[in-house]
Amino acid sequence: MRDEYTRELLKGITRRHFFRQSGFGIGVAALANLLREDLFMPSARAAGPLQPRAPHFAPKAKSIIYLFMAGAPSQVDLLDYKPKLSELNGTNAPEDIFKGERFAFIRGTPRLLGSPYRFARHGQSGAEISELLPHLRTIADDVAILRSVHTTQFNHAPAQIFMNTGHQIVGRPSLGSWLTYGLGSESADLPGFVVLLSGENQPDGGKSCWGSGFLPTVYQGVEFRSKGDPVLFLRNPDGVRPEDRRASLDLVNELNRTHLEEQGDPEIQTRIASYEMAYRMQTSVPELMDIAKEPPAMHELYGTEPGQRSFANNCLLARRLVERGVRFVQLYHRGWDHHGTNSRDDIVTRLPSLCRETDQAAAALVKDLKQRGLLDTTLVVWGGEFGRTPMNEERNGSKFLGRDHHPRAFTLWLAGGGIKPGVTIGQTDDLGYNAVEDAVDVHDVHATVLQLMGIEHTRLTYRFQGRDFRLTDVSGNVITKLIA
Repeated sequence: MRDEYTRELLKGITRRHFFRQSGFGIGVAALANLLREDLFMPSARAAGPLQPRAPHFAPKAKSIIYLFMAGAPSQVDLLDYKPKLSELNGTNAPEDIFKGERFAFIRGTPRLLGSPYRFARHGQSGAEISELLPHLRTIADDVAILRSVHTTQFNHAPAQIFMNTGHQIVGRPSLGSWLTYGLGSESADLPGFVVLLSGENQPDGGKSCWGSGFLPTVYQGVEFRSKGDPVLFLRNPDGVRPEDRRASLDLVNELNRTHLEEQGDPEIQTRIASYEMAYRMQTSVPELMDIAKEPPAMHELYGTEPGQRSFANNCLLARRLVERGVRFVQLYHRGWDHHGTNSRDDIVTRLPSLCRETDQAAAALVKDLKQRGLLDTTLVVWGGEFGRTPMNEERNGSKFLGRDHHPRAFTLWLAGGGIKPGVTIGQTDDLGYNAVEDAVDVHDVHATVLQLMGIEHTRLTYRFQGRDFRLTDVSGNVITKLIA
């Protein structure tokens, strides 16, 4: 009897039961005003949760391609030239910079490790770029190099999640999810947020890096594959005709809409939108993924091989996606974790190999967007989750050259989409250990990206568990020196 009474009591106070039993009188209208604005989002956005929505102000960019180098590239070997570090190569690091420091693997007194690679100035901007990035050197005047980023995280999974969601613990929406929630998508036949993977394996942070967190799941990233079926479970089973699929979807959607009217649950609308999107993608995705139809000059520019799983193929796909109105495309290339425990993760063998896998295609993407008139409205971001130490790791006495995780300073480069081209912003000390000029954090980077997309970062919020959340949490300042 008591259990039955308890169930009835709980039933009486649940939100869904309340709305199912309530009319649309003055009481419900007053409650809607008191509670969060998006409580009735399903009915307010009957046209669809991914319909384009107006930004807060005129945007400089309409879409983003984020080249995420998972594992953390070494800034002092690629984009942050430190001649003093080379001069002091092999000497003990000054105690004042590492005393009390918490490293992932370095123990004892570490020795400084100068870069074995030559740097030179390129373009009219005179950007200092390593010989490992010969193709990036050709677009030196199109990119902005940001050398002074720092983060709070020094292990891969939490750092990747932090770099993507603004918080180190899983459960928050990713940057791409926030953008599609705030702006919708310009494409009717493709998701607003697409993820492409290459490299050794999945990012350490897993699918949380492109998850929607507490936002409706319609805003999460959709993983496309450049080899095999582009999207899993998209094809009709054998024997199922397109007209049969359409009829079954119409029936299911009718049932879902009835359920939506009764329950008011945004996830029901997500289900409807997902079914419809999947149906349209059966036609749009095969055409999109067929890069073999690109002219030979494009394959030569990017270094692509149709049918293969590669970063180059994904860069070409990213251009094709933004051409078709996709709001946010994120490429992950895993493998940049060069500790120097063996030749497969050092900075002498593995780092040059990774640069060969990615440098040509990344530069080609910028060139291709520019020649098509798309670079002005497409923001390209390149970088990892943290940097690498200016000291040799020497784990367990290893003779291979490698660097430990380093959250105090790392480098990104950006191009297009309102970015001031041909500038280098920020500076680290003579050893590349700490940011000493124009230091910025992850929230500042996020605030700047949102600003370029026409969003005031403090106004893009979502109420969850009794409070408003945002991508930049309670921090974030726009990096005005980056903006043209």
